[in-house]
Amino acid sequence: MKYLLTGGAGFIGSHLAEELLRRGNDVCVIDDLSTGQIKNIQHLKGLASFTYVIDSVLNRRLMAELVDDADIVLHLAAAVGVKFVVESPVRTIETNVKGTEIVLELAAMKGKRVMIFSTSEVYGKSTQASFSETDDLVLGPTFRGRWSYAASKIVDECLALAYYKEKKLPVTVVRLFNTVGPRQTGQYGMVLPRFVDCALSGRTITVYGDGTQIRTFTHVEDAIRAIIGLAECIGAIGEVFNVGGKESISIRGLAELVKDVVQSSSSIEHIPYEEAYEHGFEDIERRVPNLSKIHQLIGFEAELTLQQIILDVASYHRKFAVAAAAARTVVRSSRE
Repeated sequence: MKYLLTGGAGFIGSHLAEELLRRGNDVCVIDDLSTGQIKNIQHLKGLASFTYVIDSVLNRRLMAELVDDADIVLHLAAAVGVKFVVESPVRTIETNVKGTEIVLELAAMKGKRVMIFSTSEVYGKSTQASFSETDDLVLGPTFRGRWSYAASKIVDECLALAYYKEKKLPVTVVRLFNTVGPRQTGQYGMVLPRFVDCALSGRTITVYGDGTQIRTFTHVEDAIRAIIGLAECIGAIGEVFNVGGKESISIRGLAELVKDVVQSSSSIEHIPYEEAYEHGFEDIERRVPNLSKIHQLIGFEAELTLQQIILDVASYHRKFAVAAAAARTVVRSSRE
C-alpha cells in the first residue's frame, strides 16, 4: 500500500510515517516545514520505500501528481497550536480549509481513499462529561480568535462528509484528543512539552487560567495504532471517530504530576489568559473523549499511561538538550 502523508514531517506525521514503513508500506511525505521539522524524518531518508517533498498542499499541480500516485491520503497538514491560532487566524483558516478542499477534490477525481484529521476542539464549549461523535458542537462568537481553528476544522469535516455523500469518496474523519509524545514541541502552545521543558530546566511552570481545565492526553504510539487501524478498516469509511487516551487530569494536576515524575524543583505559577493569549480569550473547560465507537469497530483502547507519556517526553527533551549542547561545543571549537 502506498500512503501519501500531508504534513508528514510534523510530530504525528513523522511517527505515522515511521510505523507505516515498519509495516512494509510505501510512504510519501509532503510538508512545507512551517511547523514540521526535517529532523523528524531524517532517519527515514535512506529507505527505498520513503520519499518526501518540501512544498505546500496548496500547490495544486504537485498535489495532483502525488495523490494520483497514492493508494490512500492521510491529510495531517494544518495550522497547529492555540498560540499560533490566536496570533494567525487568517493563515489558520486558509491553511486548514483550502488545503483540505484541494486534497478532497483531487482524491475524488481518482477515487482515492482519504483520512481527514480533525480535533477535539470542534466540541467547543460543550459541557458533556465526555464527548461522543454524535454530540452537538458548541462554539463561541466569531470575534473570538480562539474559535477560528475549531470552525475551520468543522468546515473540513462537513466538506469531507459531503464528498462521501455526494461523490462517494471513501473518506474517514478522525478527531484527535491531545496527542503527545516525543518530537512534539511546546513552541506553538502545546501544554505537556512546555511543562516538561520547564520542569527539566528548573524554570517556573506557568499554568494558564485557574488550572481546573480537564484534559485527556494520548500517547502518539496509541494514536498511531488507532489511525492505522481505521485506515485499514473498510467499515470506517463515511464515519467520524474520536481517538484519545483514557486518563483525564486538570492542567494544574498535570503540572504537579510533571514535577513529580521528572523530580523537578520548579515552582508552579498561574497567569491569566489575557496575558498568555489575548483579551477575552475563552478556554474549553473539559475535553474528554467517549471512545466506544472506535472500540466497537477495531477494538482500540489506549495502553500507555500519562506517567509513561511524561517519561517519554522528558527522555526526548533530555536527548535534544544534550545534542544541542554538543552542537554548540562544536561551533565554539571551530571558531577557536
